[in-house]
Amino acid sequence: MIPRFNDARDWFFRQRFGMFIHWGIYAVKAFHEQYQWRMHIPSAEYVKLAGQFNPQQFAPEAWLDLCQEAGMEYICFTCKHHDGFCMWDSKFTDYNIMHTPYGRDVLALLAKACHRRGIRLGLYYSCPDWHCPSSLNFGGDHQLPRPNPGDRPDLLQYVDYVKNQVRELCSRYGEISEFFWDIPPGVNFPELNALIRELQPAALINDRGYGPGDYDTPERHIPPGEAFSRPTEACQSVGRCSWGYRHNEDYYSPLFLMQSMDNILARGGNYLLNVGPDAQGCIPSEAQEILRRIGRWYKGVKESFVDTEVCTLPGQPGSDFLVTRRGSTFYLHFLQGFQSSGYGLPAFRNLPQRAVLLNTGATVPTDLIVLPQIALTSPEPRLHLYGLPAGQALAEVPVIRLDFAESIP
Repeated sequence: MIPRFNDARDWFFRQRFGMFIHWGIYAVKAFHEQYQWRMHIPSAEYVKLAGQFNPQQFAPEAWLDLCQEAGMEYICFTCKHHDGFCMWDSKFTDYNIMHTPYGRDVLALLAKACHRRGIRLGLYYSCPDWHCPSSLNFGGDHQLPRPNPGDRPDLLQYVDYVKNQVRELCSRYGEISEFFWDIPPGVNFPELNALIRELQPAALINDRGYGPGDYDTPERHIPPGEAFSRPTEACQSVGRCSWGYRHNEDYYSPLFLMQSMDNILARGGNYLLNVGPDAQGCIPSEAQEILRRIGRWYKGVKESFVDTEVCTLPGQPGSDFLVTRRGSTFYLHFLQGFQSSGYGLPAFRNLPQRAVLLNTGATVPTDLIVLPQIALTSPEPRLHLYGLPAGQALAEVPVIRLDFAESIP
């Protein structure tokens, strides 16, 4: 079992599925959230996008409707990405949402809607900043190859800038549940995380900032191992190429994302799934449909992740499925679908009171048989599941629930 914090941060272990939102002036170009860096755009040209950003269709309630349809329980919003543009009314730079044709505090509107509807709000903040004159641009990871004309790189001055903005974000927008730093800066300034903890005691802090954080953040991959030993929040985007809005994006299939999500949740982690609204503030229809499809699956199998622990069944060969457990109830997660029409479970010597495919509510046939794979050493009858739809193209990850009369060691 992953250790708990035993304080207000423990919401993280109950609300496991969140929505990541990458949105900024880069949406105007419909290419990538790192458009400035990847396309070698001079800063003097890139900043002109602020004058074109006027998301008249931005409706936070529509975002939250989709969030809830998908079964998500919190949001993490990109307040400032690497380009340094601030999506809130920051008093420490004019390079913010108030100096666009839109001229309204996007974060304030989103925060108000989240708090009204009981959806937790997390904030993303990039450590690199391609606009702030004091930000250090050493040419390292996600940094400009050289300072902009007129820049005066100064680490301590930049940390003061970051501290001032953190104070704004953590004191003006109600309760914050997560602070997501991005791109580890390679320097340690403990006072930054301490400030977040002082102002927002319920906020978890991730592992990509200016000091040790509360949780790990694997991105676009499944870490090895059977279970997480630390609080973990994996992040993935619905699009293969970009996190921000991209015209003609290459979208992952809902099934691929369900497999990724189940693999993380079943091992004790959280899952943060990203969408990128366009320049008008609308989440693309393709992304909406993906989230709705995932939501229909997730709501049907969610119980297999809630208050469960990772379980290894003794004598279970291969890795056809993952197992989670709550007392005498076991859940089998078939990430690749049913590879055969039946499965022997050597760990169980009794029939379950109930066996059901959570996805459909259908009863799964069971019997007790001598399993050939263990007959030489254990000839006693063991549990057998059969009649499963192997070979059929399944559009989602199947999860089987087994309820036994009493707890099994």
